Amino acid sequence: MTKKLSLFFTFCLFAISSNVSAETELDIEGLEGPLLSNVEAYISGIPEEDYSVSLRFQARLEESTTDALKALGYYQPVITFTIEGEKSDHTLIMTVEEGQPVVIYVSDIIITGEAKNDIDFTNAVDNSGLNLGQVLNHGRYESLKSTLQNLALRKGYFDGEFSVNRLEVAPGRHQAMVRLHYDSGKRYSFGETTIDGSQVEEKRVRSIIPFEPGDPYLASLVGDLNQSLSNTEWFSSVYVEPDLDAVGETHQLPMKVHVSPQVRNQLETSIGYSTDVGARGKIRWKKPWLNKYGHSLDTALSISKPEQEATISYKIPLEQVLKDYYIVKYGLKNVDNRDTDSLESNLAFERHWVYDSGWHRTIYTRFLYEEFTQGIQDGTAWLVLPGISFSKSRTRGGTMPMWGDKKAFTIEGTDEALTSDVRMLRLQAQGAIVRSIGENHRGVARADIGAIYTDDFYKLPPSIRFFAGGDNSIRGYGYEEVSPKDSSGYLTGGQFMATTSLEYQYRVVGNWWLATFIDYGDAWITTPDWKTGAGLGIRWASPVGPVRLDFAWGFDAEPGDEFKIHFTLGPEV
Repeated sequence: MTKKLSLFFTFCLFAISSNVSAETELDIEGLEGPLLSNVEAYISGIPEEDYSVSLRFQARLEESTTDALKALGYYQPVITFTIEGEKSDHTLIMTVEEGQPVVIYVSDIIITGEAKNDIDFTNAVDNSGLNLGQVLNHGRYESLKSTLQNLALRKGYFDGEFSVNRLEVAPGRHQAMVRLHYDSGKRYSFGETTIDGSQVEEKRVRSIIPFEPGDPYLASLVGDLNQSLSNTEWFSSVYVEPDLDAVGETHQLPMKVHVSPQVRNQLETSIGYSTDVGARGKIRWKKPWLNKYGHSLDTALSISKPEQEATISYKIPLEQVLKDYYIVKYGLKNVDNRDTDSLESNLAFERHWVYDSGWHRTIYTRFLYEEFTQGIQDGTAWLVLPGISFSKSRTRGGTMPMWGDKKAFTIEGTDEALTSDVRMLRLQAQGAIVRSIGENHRGVARADIGAIYTDDFYKLPPSIRFFAGGDNSIRGYGYEEVSPKDSSGYLTGGQFMATTSLEYQYRVVGNWWLATFIDYGDAWITTPDWKTGAGLGIRWASPVGPVRLDFAWGFDAEPGDEFKIHFTLGPEV
């Protein structure tokens, strides 16, 4: 009898083990939400080829599931298995009852040292999810420890340590005792900063330093200094480090700044294409520093079929070198586009302020001389234009941001009393916004409005007038072809302009998106004749910025010219 039973069990074990090679699916029942997600995460570490209905595999699943639930405070789950399906195709059903959770019975979390009154440490403890009566979560416990240690490093509590670090669990009573005592010690402060390797006078470099000796240490300020030094473009390399060997009993941390001069001449070349201007090339020659005061020179030549432009600008930094500076700029631009033929000479004197809020203010005076033919009108214009502009741009998320906005406002005007040929006031406001829902839905909106107030519009050169249409304006229409026309049918440019655009983008796969859009607007003198364009597009989030290909229909375009293809490369905000 014993021998027969032995043979029977051997046969059963062989039958079960023979199913290892059969295809097995796993269903988990009885759990939902975070509990189910955590169990699935733990089980995902088991290769699918190991799936079977064997008792060994069931034990492996039970162990992983128990560990996953323990991490979230459920120490006594009840796990059962059932098998469904044919011999070659099984479904293993794991039913889980999570049981009663372990709750925090004692929450003994204490911060001592100077961090005791630090609001960031207080908030970290308050938001830890480790308060009395809460379900124990091992991840939150480990997260709080990491948060306290990271805060200490970021804020200069370099002597901090845990004097008590213990998590006690009594599964039978469903209770946990969290005991975490962190002694931060004294907070370090910034000491003196030394600078070596700079070809620019030291006081200008020091104006960039965002901290003073005695200020509490913040790692973010060290990062800001690194970034600001790089932004000056004076240096080819920047390295900021604390001088740990010179720390005394005062807990002041001296800082050392090592820089290397940037090369004195930089040459850049680039080529591109857009349907607005066709192929275009650009050569840029830059001298990032000219002297010990940090002055710089920037020259550029850009060429496309309808537009050719040469510019030279001289930058003079002031006491706050990145936030306050002068720019003297001269530009020469030739335009031969549709009914516009002009040669523009522009000399500008600019004063710039960059504020901590992100706003950039510019006050300027520019001297404009322009010879032009606009349609059947020939003329010259001399204008002395004082003006002011404000701009602000914010983005998050790389070259194709999922969040961002841009605002720009410009006011400039002139009068015969300034030796100008005509009195006028010109206003323009531009804005763009990018917002997203989740990872796959993205919306872009743009607006551009402008107005000119003058007694003699036709004395103004084309560079002052408004034109609409093109890749970044009203799609479905040619570049700057939306404009009033004279009696002979030639474009004149507008005294007023308003355009807007709404666009929805959906991520198809990876960095590829589909887009649908509608654009609306006009440029006019007396009464607007609103134009509408709409269509579909493709977006590619390339490493250098969004590549946009649009197929647009101009609903109010000339017959036979309703369809346009627009191709551009560059940021949307």
